[in-house]
Amino acid sequence: MSISNRILQQFNDSISTKQKAVDAMAAPIEAATRLMVASLKSGGKIMACGNGGSAGDAQHFAAELLNRFEMERPPLAAVALTTDSSTLTSIANDYRYEEVFSKQVLGLGHAGDVLLAISTSGNSPNVIEAIHAAHQRGVHVVALTGKQGGKMAGLLKENDVHLCVPSDKTARIQEVHLVTLHCLCDGIDHLILGLEQ
Repeated sequence: MSISNRILQQFNDSISTKQKAVDAMAAPIEAATRLMVASLKSGGKIMACGNGGSAGDAQHFAAELLNRFEMERPPLAAVALTTDSSTLTSIANDYRYEEVFSKQVLGLGHAGDVLLAISTSGNSPNVIEAIHAAHQRGVHVVALTGKQGGKMAGLLKENDVHLCVPSDKTARIQEVHLVTLHCLCDGIDHLILGLEQ
């Protein structure tokens, strides 16, 4: 297959996955948006974590909330648990890498906060530990996954929200994750600013 045909196939696969995802994910994305807004309006915060590309997504999401997305509004309380190299390396060195997010959730999380737990496979051990820590602290969880949700799917409680991309291909899952994060940002802005129609 030529490179130009491979490029076309990548675009078509991405479009097809997004079309499937909108049917499966629209309602859970709305539920996650409302959960996050309720937390923010009551003085809570959103913590986000993930590994690799998902770490980048966690940072992207936190930046959009703390700074702004597409509309002017006051800063919103959000933090990426992936950015403090001293914290991450000290926990990984003194304890285990699996605890790099959970110890932060235990230290920073309060009842009513939200943890955005991102893992394309749903099996990232340190994200799973963060979910356990969130539940210990009374923090709600929004899990952003793919591949049927992996181990994370079975950990979620009744008031948590699972955003699972209907795909087994990492690249497609990551592409839908980005659209999902932008949907969350847009919905949060509209609800916070009272623009819901």
